[in-house]
Amino acid sequence: MQGKDSALMSTSYSSPGRMVAHNMVTTQFELDGFHVVRTLGVVRGIVVRSRSIFGTIGAGLQTILGGNITLLTNLCEKTRSEAFDLMLQHAAELGGNAVLAARYDATEIMSGVTEVLAYGTAVVVQPVK
Repeated sequence: MQGKDSALMSTSYSSPGRMVAHNMVTTQFELDGFHVVRTLGVVRGIVVRSRSIFGTIGAGLQTILGGNITLLTNLCEKTRSEAFDLMLQHAAELGGNAVLAARYDATEIMSGVTEVLAYGTAVVVQPVK
């Protein structure tokens, strides 16, 4: 089995600049159709973001009109996406090809500056036969 694990890991998951495929990430503790052959540990992606003065003014104007504040929605989506991709890169660097129990967390570090953390457990999985 060790040989199969090594071959699985060497097939583009551990190359620098690579990342785990988005469809190999779940908030569940198992991935349907696969079984875990090795657990590699916690992986994370962290992004610290501040609002620009222009974004703050634009968002302030949008609050006057009410409804979805698209400037902040887009900023939040971009930040979460970046943190998620960093987590997937971290998992690939460890040799993983999937991430289980994926979660997000956010903390305001100071006024207008927020840390967004994406984290989960990097694993090596193989299809169920």
